[in-house]
Amino acid sequence: MGEFDAIRPYDDAEVPAVMDRLLADRDLMRMLAAYRFPRLARWFPGLLQSAVQRGLRREARGITCVDTLQHKLEPYLDRLIESSTLQVTYSGLENLQKGQSHLFLANHRDIVMDPAFVNYALYHAGHPTPRMAIGDNLLQRPFVADLMRLNKCFIVHRSLTGRREKLQAYQTMSAYISHSLRQSESIWIAQAEGRAKDGLDETDPAIIKMLCMSRKGEDFGEVIRSLRLVPVSIAYEWDPCDAMKARELEQKARLGEYRKETGEDDRSIAMGLTGYKGRVHVAFGQPLQEAYADAKAVARAVDQQILTQYRLYPSNYLALEQQGELPTAVADWRSSFPAAEVAAEEQRFAERLAALLPAQQPYWLLQYANPVRSRLRVLEAV
Repeated sequence: MGEFDAIRPYDDAEVPAVMDRLLADRDLMRMLAAYRFPRLARWFPGLLQSAVQRGLRREARGITCVDTLQHKLEPYLDRLIESSTLQVTYSGLENLQKGQSHLFLANHRDIVMDPAFVNYALYHAGHPTPRMAIGDNLLQRPFVADLMRLNKCFIVHRSLTGRREKLQAYQTMSAYISHSLRQSESIWIAQAEGRAKDGLDETDPAIIKMLCMSRKGEDFGEVIRSLRLVPVSIAYEWDPCDAMKARELEQKARLGEYRKETGEDDRSIAMGLTGYKGRVHVAFGQPLQEAYADAKAVARAVDQQILTQYRLYPSNYLALEQQGELPTAVADWRSSFPAAEVAAEEQRFAERLAALLPAQQPYWLLQYANPVRSRLRVLEAV
């Protein structure tokens, strides 16, 4: 068994066998049939599962490597993005050097769509897609693990409880990331464990320390420069999972803990994929090349780029207004948007807020208001 076999994505030689395994997976066929034919699947489950399986077998012909699979999936991702967004924009792609690997350290709002939007931008700009970190908590079903590892995902072992096991897992992941970068394979990883459910995007210095663990004895500043670390900021005008996040935050505040329901991660993934996002902006920052003293300094530099490049939408300012806090610096925010756009989003804002229980509404507002506060805090510190 290779050093990284337990966490790495599948390689090209493994693709045919994994594809065969997926096409024979009854749980996957059942789920796809229910998604594609939600009404008929209740009455004719076996027939529709067989039809889905036959269709997928036709689509899968000729897929013998990861690149071919991604080319095959690209039109589906295009349609998914077109059906769930109003507009997708990008900035900073000129900061990336072609033929060079990068470590993309990003804020994290959606389980699947965050790296998908990054992939989409890089693919269409002619850059190779990166290997992506995904927590093992999301890979409870075998077919989910297969699908993710086929699509260049590597596994982050978050479910470990023992200190020694955690340390070993971090060391292995650090070594794998360095190994990938040396092979000219880029990496996408979130700036902190889990999604920022309260809208506060903050880089955990522990992530920076993990990235350097496998290179002890080397100069810290040189290690950071060699990683070619690029902060990435992604902003959704509307988060499809905002109500689920508000429910979780409210329950955690009231009871001191939150226990996920069975299948909740699957619902979050499905909602994030298909739910309405409005406008989306992905900003690629400048690679970090300064001589940073420690992990905290790197985390601050990442935060500064992510927060200053975060695209703010009417939903963000409306949430701050609803909370009764509108600093002078953003009091005239409406003048930055067309009046018709503001009016339409005000109505959407009111409808989404009213659909929540009163106890959950403050936590929903936080998700949209906090990015404005974070931007102002960073600008004041400059």
